[in-house]
Formats: sequence, structure tokens, C-alpha cells
Amino acid sequence: MSSPTRAPEDRPTETGDPFRFAGPGTRRRMLIIVNPYASTVSDRLRHLVVYALQGRFEVDAVDTEARGHATELCREAAHEGYDVVVAFGGDGTVNEAANGLLGSPTPLSCLPGGSANVFGKMLGIPGDPVDATEHLLAMADDWQPRKVDLGVVNGRCFTFASGLGLDASVVERVDARPRLKARFGPWFFTWVAVSTFLRRYLVRPPRLKVLTASGEELEGVTAIIQNGSPFTYFQNRPIEIAEGASLDSGALAGGVLHRATLLSMPSIAWRAFSRRARVTRSRQVTGVADATGMTVTSADGRPLPLQVDGDYLGEVSEARYSLLPEALNVVS
Repeated sequence: MSSPTRAPEDRPTETGDPFRFAGPGTRRRMLIIVNPYASTVSDRLRHLVVYALQGRFEVDAVDTEARGHATELCREAAHEGYDVVVAFGGDGTVNEAANGLLGSPTPLSCLPGGSANVFGKMLGIPGDPVDATEHLLAMADDWQPRKVDLGVVNGRCFTFASGLGLDASVVERVDARPRLKARFGPWFFTWVAVSTFLRRYLVRPPRLKVLTASGEELEGVTAIIQNGSPFTYFQNRPIEIAEGASLDSGALAGGVLHRATLLSMPSIAWRAFSRRARVTRSRQVTGVADATGMTVTSADGRPLPLQVDGDYLGEVSEARYSLLPEALNVVS
């Protein structure tokens, strides 16, 4: 592990059991993994957060240096017996951290540093970094780790959602413009979504086929698979797609968009933002619930763009989904 920022006092604690009780005067060991390129992370904020958390935890902090680095750091942290790892960045950083802590007793927590911070909000962590830091400080006195499920696609775990088709194409284009993503946030996502739909999915889009574990077969242009709810946030407003998804349900849920037309897309967008209407009740969308697995393949020979937790992974001809029940320890 590269040289971390270390708290001034080193008081060792027992390790290995995230559900253990820490006695009076005992401080838990916390590793903060910082993505310095995340949209809201700065050196000043990093130092303030570390300084504040040192009041209740024995804190180390280390910056990520490349894609996949957070996964390596988390594997080392679990091996070294840290009591908690905090992913300070966006959902991509959280995803890498979850993949690194998979199956270990070390729980994961989050500090918001990206544009959406979906998983952190699902865990009940505020979206503002200052409020989130106060939340983690209070967590020291209310230490209640729990287990959550993880989705898996082609061997890569995801915490809350994965998508193929239009959704992944939008993520690809947004990730290619990180400065605009950081500056305009959800508004940039919205502009890219509209322009991507008009350019790539209005006429002859790539088509896909979804086969569920129960044998149901669906065709469309976009598939969303969720391990939790909501699918994402527009600022602090939840955007719902699938019904019945939760982090501890023991099943995946999803939705398949059959056609993307000028008439149907405004209605679907309204349903996504509505607190009462449901996307899966649109005529162009079929919901998938209580799924333990599914396979998505190209229906016309063209490769399909794939994203997990808002991180673009590239194009695939097949995506195999499964679930790992209670695979990740979290604390919030």
C-alpha cells in the first residue's frame, strides 16, 4: 500500500470481526481511499475530512493512482485488519472498493465525492461531504455493520445497478468529458441522454435479448438490472426504474425498454421522475422481478455497451448476471 496519511496516535485494536464491540477508549482503524480526480474532491476537503475523522478513529488515508487501484488497496486493507474502509469518491470508486472487500469481514462505508453518490445515499449517508463526515463521526458510537447483496455481471460485482444499451452509451459519453461532468452534474447527464437518444437510438439502434433464469425471453434496445433502489439520483431526487429491488432482497430486478421512440421517451422520462407513476407500467417497458440471474445477448450481431455503477466497461456480445447474497459488509 502506498504511503498513507497517518493519524498522530497508533493504538492497535483487535481485528477480524466487524460486528465486535469496541470497548471504552478504543478507536477503530479506518482507511480512507480517496479518488483525487472525483468531481467534488479537493486537497483542502481531503485534509479537513481526515482531520475531523481522526477525532474518533485511527485514520489512514491514501489516494488512488489509476483505475483498479482502489480494489487493490481494499484487498490489502482487509488483509491488514482495518475495521472499516471508507471510499471517498464517486460511485466508480465505491464499486472498486466493494470488489476489493468482497467476502472479507472488513466493512465498507462512503464519503460523497462524485456527481451522484448513489450507493452512499442508499446506505443513508448524506450527499454533502460535511454532513457525511458528521454522520461517520456519529457512527463511531452506533457501530452496526450489516451485510448486503452484490450483483455480478461477467465476473464484475456491482453495488446498485448495471445497464446495457442507451443507458451505457450515455455513461460512455459522460465519462469521456469529466470536466463537464464535474461542472454541470445531472444537467450534463440529461443533455447527453437526449442527444445520444436522438443520434444513436432513434433509428436502427443495437438490439438485445434478455433471457431470465425462469425462461422468460424479452427483446429491446436497453436493459437495466438493479441490485438496489433507486436506479440513480437527479441531484437528491430518486430516479426509479425497476420495482422490488433492494440491497438485501436476495434477488435482482430490472426493466427492458423494447423501443425508443419520440412518442414513448418523454412519457418514460416523466414516469422515472414521478413519485407515483412507474416506468415498468409503460407499454414500451417490461419489468423483471425476483430474478436470481439473467443473460443479455446481442439480438442483431452488434456489440452492446455495458456499464456498472455508472462506470463504462466497454462493449460486449453477452452479459451474464447473477447475485451474491450478503457478500459485502457495510457500515453507515
